[in-house]
Amino acid sequence: MELTVIVPTYNEAPNIAELVRRAEAACSGVDAEIVFVDDSRDHTPDVIRTTAARSTVPVRLIHRDDPVGGLGGAVIEGVRSSQAVYCLVMDGDLQHPPEMIPVVLDRLRASDAEVVVASRYGGNGGDAGGLANGTRRLVSSGATLLSRTLFPRRLEHCSDPMTGFFGFRRSAVEVEQLRPTGFKILLEILCRHRLRVLEVPFVFGARFAGESKATLTEGLRFLRQLAGLRFGRIASFGMVGGIGAVLNLLIMGALVALGVHYVVAAIVAAEITILTNFLMQERMVFRAERQGAGSLRRRFLHSAGFNNVDAAARLPLLWLLVEFAGVPSLLAQAGTLVGAFLLRYLYHSRVVYADVSAAAQPVPVRVPATGRRRAGVRPGAFEHPSGGGRSALLLDGTAS
Repeated sequence: MELTVIVPTYNEAPNIAELVRRAEAACSGVDAEIVFVDDSRDHTPDVIRTTAARSTVPVRLIHRDDPVGGLGGAVIEGVRSSQAVYCLVMDGDLQHPPEMIPVVLDRLRASDAEVVVASRYGGNGGDAGGLANGTRRLVSSGATLLSRTLFPRRLEHCSDPMTGFFGFRRSAVEVEQLRPTGFKILLEILCRHRLRVLEVPFVFGARFAGESKATLTEGLRFLRQLAGLRFGRIASFGMVGGIGAVLNLLIMGALVALGVHYVVAAIVAAEITILTNFLMQERMVFRAERQGAGSLRRRFLHSAGFNNVDAAARLPLLWLLVEFAGVPSLLAQAGTLVGAFLLRYLYHSRVVYADVSAAAQPVPVRVPATGRRRAGVRPGAFEHPSGGGRSALLLDGTAS
């Protein structure tokens, strides 16, 4: 197959039929398929199945019951499932016009570029008018400027690293290098690879139906992703540690102000922030590693145990700094927290979130593939049993 069109979706039911209709016309004469990687909590998967049964282009649905990595993780699932020469990624809301599919594909065919980016900011036709309002346009422009400032070489030839509309040679992208945390999968790909990039301008259209998924949470994920790409995962761990340190000092300060002895206040603050730091690490730093790192109970006991030992070891130092060096208690506490940072990071990355799943896996045995043929679908299309926290429906062709 020449082309896999990957469409990550989350509650996009009203857009599916129109997207497939326009993509069919755009892919005329191309050996192509459309893959929906769906994280929806509504009836979007049912709409995809119904639409796929009428499609003249093969359509596959991968529904993720336990989404990991947000939209970026969905794109990676689609790439892993593809056997095509090229992959093209686009949103499911029709702000990315399917009519641009052959334009991007032709550039990939005719050049040595490994990535072709459909840019809203490219000259001679690029336009971001479909962004909802002036605030969204300002945020998008600011995020683009920040990204290109932090990665001047990797993004030298990409005016729109925030776009979700691009095509690439599947063989050029090492999927296992990617650590997606949200919307900006192109940024992840370009910053973790050295790739030849070309651009084609396009007009970013208005959403066909439904509501935008851009939120403040996604903005924070983007900042965390950017910090991780520029400074490594230790930056995300440091951000969590910084939040925890501020919380620790606020709790300790409040207790001291209430007349609690500073040592007791330090113990209470430590226990509360050990819990909050663990919860933040689970979601913000080591989210992708959780599945292979054993049970939640194992991870928490390892993390809490180490942090309690760390807190106990810091208490005598805190006491010495306050009683003999005359350092104010809050300043002394801040110093001990900073001093233990690197040790905490090494322990959590090497022990708490170490991959323990490989040792527990049985030796794989190859068995003949089986599947139940769906009625009304051409030979070669099967519905496979779900596994690994997701279900996959393969649909190919028209109803009989």
